[in-house]
Amino acid sequence: MDQTTADLASAIGARVRQERQARRWTLARLAETAGVSRRMVVNVEQGAANPSVGTLLRISDALGVGLPALVEPPEPKALKVTRHGEGAALWTGEYGGRGVLVAGTEPPDVLELWDWTLAPGDRHVSEAHTSGTQELIQVQEGAIRLEVADQTVTLEAGDAVAFPGDVEHAYANLGPEAARFSLAVFEPGVGSGPRNEGA
Repeated sequence: MDQTTADLASAIGARVRQERQARRWTLARLAETAGVSRRMVVNVEQGAANPSVGTLLRISDALGVGLPALVEPPEPKALKVTRHGEGAALWTGEYGGRGVLVAGTEPPDVLELWDWTLAPGDRHVSEAHTSGTQELIQVQEGAIRLEVADQTVTLEAGDAVAFPGDVEHAYANLGPEAARFSLAVFEPGVGSGPRNEGA
């Protein structure tokens, strides 16, 4: 784990611990509510784990705070600016791609804005999100293959798509050059019920 990733893991761990303790929840209660192991909650809180986006979504939803709240310090400001290079890199691909959360809103209806880069050969599989989740993608550079349930579509620079995020889906770069796209994720009712389990 490089220093930036370690710092992010530490900040996420501190925020998870703070939110859990504010509710007077035990580690076991958070684990059960989130549908993850107690060991995973311990590792996240200690900053010892680099959990998947799916794990962080389950934990943030269980706490009712939304994923953006886990990766940014609590600041009661109407205007939240994320400067270039300051987003939270929550996914790193096998070939060098990155999924960076750059902005998000507060619960219960959470909107996330992501900046994704997929290197040639990179593929990210996402489990089903909360029921009613919607996603939007616009490709800026290169081309990606989007797989949603049993449908597949290729998107090139300038193309955009809207699709349900409450089914398993994946983004892949099968081309010879890096692909970059913006992703918006809308999750309604975060923290209001159990997370829809995917793969």
